[in-house]
Amino acid sequence: MDKNVKFHNLLTKEEGIIVAPGAANALTARLIEEAGFPAVYVTGAGLSNNMLGMADVGLLSFKEVLDQVKYICDAVNIPVIADGDTGFGNAINLVRTVTEFEHAGVSAIQLEDQSTPKKCGHFDGKQIVSVEEMTNKIKAAVDTRKDPNFKIIARTDARATEGIDSAIERAQRYSEAGADILFVEAPQTEDEMKTITKSLPHAPQIANMVEHGLTPLKTNEELETLGYKIVLYANFLNRRAIKAMQDALLSLREDQTTQHMLDEIISMKERNRLTHLTKIKHLEDKYL
Repeated sequence: MDKNVKFHNLLTKEEGIIVAPGAANALTARLIEEAGFPAVYVTGAGLSNNMLGMADVGLLSFKEVLDQVKYICDAVNIPVIADGDTGFGNAINLVRTVTEFEHAGVSAIQLEDQSTPKKCGHFDGKQIVSVEEMTNKIKAAVDTRKDPNFKIIARTDARATEGIDSAIERAQRYSEAGADILFVEAPQTEDEMKTITKSLPHAPQIANMVEHGLTPLKTNEELETLGYKIVLYANFLNRRAIKAMQDALLSLREDQTTQHMLDEIISMKERNRLTHLTKIKHLEDKYL
């Protein structure tokens, strides 16, 4: 089944919340698929952290992000939700972003109302564009897409700058402009989360579970009860992997060997399976 159709069905025809862990590279996306999750989220913060070793403050170029998005889409058979930041500029830039992301195989693109350059939704110092500018960008995204099953996600960061009521009002305006999915970023209490979903019942809502972030952590069941349809664990895997690497490097420095850590790493055989070495060898035998 086409990945866009899969995602549309997850949104509209299947019960339960869609859990989308974040991936910053193709191998992580494949692990998410193998673990049985229905979708993968391309995390902009993860890309910046891994590619540049820098915080998520809008430093990556459009082409750098697009390349990684394409690698991830090519690596999995489940729908990919991709962080498209602000569309990398104004509405004209956004048109190209939507075109290229859809062509890369993305099933849903997330677009936000921060000014360029943007920041992580759980950082201080964010600035947002006018409602009029963002609604026009959403309209441009809707007009640009080729497949109606390719979803437009409108994210607002207005909670941090204008308060929860303004954020909800903005989300409503973005929905009226044609956004399929709404993402009110960084609510700070459970009551705010309830207010968001009750005020915007006509569109699927995204919750972003950021460990040590501004939003209270909830279980997937609790989020579904609150009225959310999608939950992102955008940076969990990246941060967990970093902790594991820190621990492993400390152990290597202190013990001067990896012999005692063999049970804590995947085998060579497992790595080769994950990276499709057998498939490559088959192609070598067939064509070389």
